[in-house]
Amino acid sequence: MTDQSDLTTAPFVERHIGLREPDIEAMLKQLGFESLDALMEAAVPGGIRVEAELDLPPALTEDVAARELRRIASLNRPAEAMIGLGYHGTITPPVIRRNVLEDPSWYTAYTPYQPEISQGRLEALINFQTVVGDLTGLPTANASLLDEGTAAAEAMTLVRRGNRKASGPFVVDADALPQTIDVVRTRAEAMGIEVVVADLAEGLPDGELSGVLVQYPGASGRVLDPRPVIEAAHERNALAVVAADLLALTVLEAPGEMGADVVVGSSQRFGVPLFYGGPHAGYMSVAAGLERHLPGRLVGVSVDAEGRPAYRLALQTREQHIRRDKATSNICTAQVLLAVVASMYAVYHGPEGLREIAQRTHRFAGRIAAALRAGGVELENDTFFDTLTAVVPGRAADVVAGARSLGLHLRLVDADRVGISTSECTTPATVASVLRAFGVAAPEVGLESAEGLPADLRRATPYLTHEVFRTHHSETQMLRYLRRLSARDYALDRGMIPLGSCTMKLNATTEMEPISLPGFADLHPFAPAEDAAGYRQLVDELEGWLAEVTGYDRVSIQPNAGSQGELAGLLAIRGYHRGRGDEGRNVCLIPSSAHGTNAASAVMAGMKVVVVKAADDGTVDLDDLRAQCDAHADDLAAIMVTYPSTHGAYEDTISELCEIVHGHGGQVYVDGANLNALLGHAKPGEFGGDVSHLNLHKTFCIPHGGGGPGVGPVAVREHLAPYLPSHPMHPEEAKRSGIGAISAAPYGSAGILPISWAYIRLMGGPGLTRATAAAVLSANYVAHRLGEHYPVLYRGHGGLVAHECILDVRGLTKESGVSVDDVAKRLVDHGFHAPTMSFPVAGTLMVEPTESEDLAEIDRFCDAMIAIREEIAQVEAGTWSPEDSPLRHAPHTARALVGDWDRAYSREVGVFPAGVDPDKYWPPVARIDQAYGDRNLVCACPPPEAFAE
Repeated sequence: MTDQSDLTTAPFVERHIGLREPDIEAMLKQLGFESLDALMEAAVPGGIRVEAELDLPPALTEDVAARELRRIASLNRPAEAMIGLGYHGTITPPVIRRNVLEDPSWYTAYTPYQPEISQGRLEALINFQTVVGDLTGLPTANASLLDEGTAAAEAMTLVRRGNRKASGPFVVDADALPQTIDVVRTRAEAMGIEVVVADLAEGLPDGELSGVLVQYPGASGRVLDPRPVIEAAHERNALAVVAADLLALTVLEAPGEMGADVVVGSSQRFGVPLFYGGPHAGYMSVAAGLERHLPGRLVGVSVDAEGRPAYRLALQTREQHIRRDKATSNICTAQVLLAVVASMYAVYHGPEGLREIAQRTHRFAGRIAAALRAGGVELENDTFFDTLTAVVPGRAADVVAGARSLGLHLRLVDADRVGISTSECTTPATVASVLRAFGVAAPEVGLESAEGLPADLRRATPYLTHEVFRTHHSETQMLRYLRRLSARDYALDRGMIPLGSCTMKLNATTEMEPISLPGFADLHPFAPAEDAAGYRQLVDELEGWLAEVTGYDRVSIQPNAGSQGELAGLLAIRGYHRGRGDEGRNVCLIPSSAHGTNAASAVMAGMKVVVVKAADDGTVDLDDLRAQCDAHADDLAAIMVTYPSTHGAYEDTISELCEIVHGHGGQVYVDGANLNALLGHAKPGEFGGDVSHLNLHKTFCIPHGGGGPGVGPVAVREHLAPYLPSHPMHPEEAKRSGIGAISAAPYGSAGILPISWAYIRLMGGPGLTRATAAAVLSANYVAHRLGEHYPVLYRGHGGLVAHECILDVRGLTKESGVSVDDVAKRLVDHGFHAPTMSFPVAGTLMVEPTESEDLAEIDRFCDAMIAIREEIAQVEAGTWSPEDSPLRHAPHTARALVGDWDRAYSREVGVFPAGVDPDKYWPPVARIDQAYGDRNLVCACPPPEAFAE
């Protein structure tokens, strides 16, 4: 490790925490505390506080941490990826890499739940949906899923929900991607769904079936005509799912045109780096009639208060926070940032450019095929797009090793077969190296490429006909388009996003830069373990540090979202009970205030949800908990509890709650959503938790990316360690069998783990501990300043809140008619993203300032909230009616500056509530009519004339 004794750079902790020492002293004085330690002693119950400092390496300076990450990245040996299996070499256009993937105006934005200030990324996502819908030939696509494997698993459950006519097993193509088969099996086993893997070239197996999944093209490279299988499935009242390669669909006919009901896959090869397996945007499109069964987010077109088209999330009532245990899925995130990259790749290249990339990729595969055949090498399939399986009896390992020595990663199928996948990155030199590895002489000049696309499957259906895909093909056009869209959004580069439960903290540039290093960005997830030594070090160290800060024994970073971490944790509990012979333990207790993902995850883990009441003060009602535990003494599996509570309070009773559940044979799942209030002060694994998931996109600085990516590692006590996720292609042989894969790649979204590694390494134990205290100080300061204007709904130990507080607007709504929506939209006029709205209590605002905001910004937010309260008072006094007030007309667009003005308040009050600001953020649309968009569902790019004045 580099000696830092001669480095005088200010510690990173001083850059990460926004409060300066005089600010901290002034805030503490208002709250009546002498120090941060005194505040935390008063806030955190003594029974769960830890005394020892976190056992972490000392903090590094930014320069030294960056050098260390470059060294770790250099230990990886990416080579040229020709392994295939759903992961392919691709070229991220520099204009997209720099202005999306590496631009904080894109990667620090939040989920577009406030659509008026999210129009840029919503347009990018509707572009993504249009790309997917056009290429797959189905009318409705969602705004991305977590990866291809989990998308296939979601399709399996969609088939069960959307098709009541059929029963029986779900049939999966034996030529499907092996990781997809394993993810589907993991999900199916928990939900009691039978999965049958069959060679679909021989037709469907006999008997009943609910659905079938066809891989198109297959993992072997074979291009199977899906029509006979689709028709046979429909004849038996089953639904047909096709897992398709998007690039191949530019030259192969769309599955929707051939009768597919659902199409799933990955958009990775549309300009998204390999990232050692993720993050990548999975996709799903569905036939008409299945829209309301779609998992994940769906962007639709609605209208704003001025009658103009506007984008928003559609059909949200099917999502987990509303439907809970009856939701379509437990996922509450997507892969928005990567979906934006993929959509912009399609916009930049256009239909002709994409087709040329596909044809070039196919031509190189054809050249290799022709040369291998000419050299006496047998190929397993006559049809192919980009992937060949070569038969070399007894020589496969030697061929793969020879290719590796030449800088290529080929796929070792078995002792006799080698897989070869071409890509956008393939060159003539690549072809020469492949042939050399096989011991085949380079062909004579002019050798024709073999043709692998079946004539009757060649694409005839047009795609990407919308103007947006025919406009932005020069770098100047693309640069301006990206700038125009990002300017329509509100992200952390503009100001504070005080979303409770979401922890929108600084995503430091030093943390973000390493993800673009070739050693991290360009490695295939199934590369030989010896070529991923850097990732192995990174993962081992990160898992160890996460275990230390949480008090657990083992951690798996495979889950690529908090929802997947929840599922993994519950499957570990389920596996533990079954391993002890307690197969009847299937009840999961969930407090009424819990995240909606909790209930949905429990159902996906095969558990029955039983709700535990909340007491009047917002805590878990222990009397009701005891009653439920007594009632389910024989079948209690677990309780899922968030700590600090979802109400933003440190509850005194958490240890007692754990004892009650353990006393009745259950396990305790502590949701890690609010871990930012615990680091360095309390450890869930020590105060009673058996398992937790952690949100690296909250506490550990991975940015939210406009609604994803995320990482949700699962941490467990030792007795649950045998039930952590496994993966059939894990680089560690011991982890290849077990409860099954949760995500498509062995390490989930490995490509963004350097961010969290850097955060921990830059902060050190004392820095993380101080960050928690600063976050709690800021939340209590907000509660103190705003408490006389808005009731603070819940307080915990010592009468203090944790890292967030809930402001109750319900009484004001009752007295004035001003709703929580009105307050949220009026905050936009003040230049703020609204806090979390109506969660966990309807009619409230949950505020989390985080440790990264400075006092001036926190005060600016408080001033805005107080000014809004004064406007509410004017409504109460009768100066304005609710309908005529600036609150109901908010947010005000720049169009409010011109034209006639007949409102009951002045223009200045409407558009400049905090005074004239040259840097004011102007929302591009007025308040959006949410219901209109659901009644008139449009989820693809609208025609340009829709936006004409």
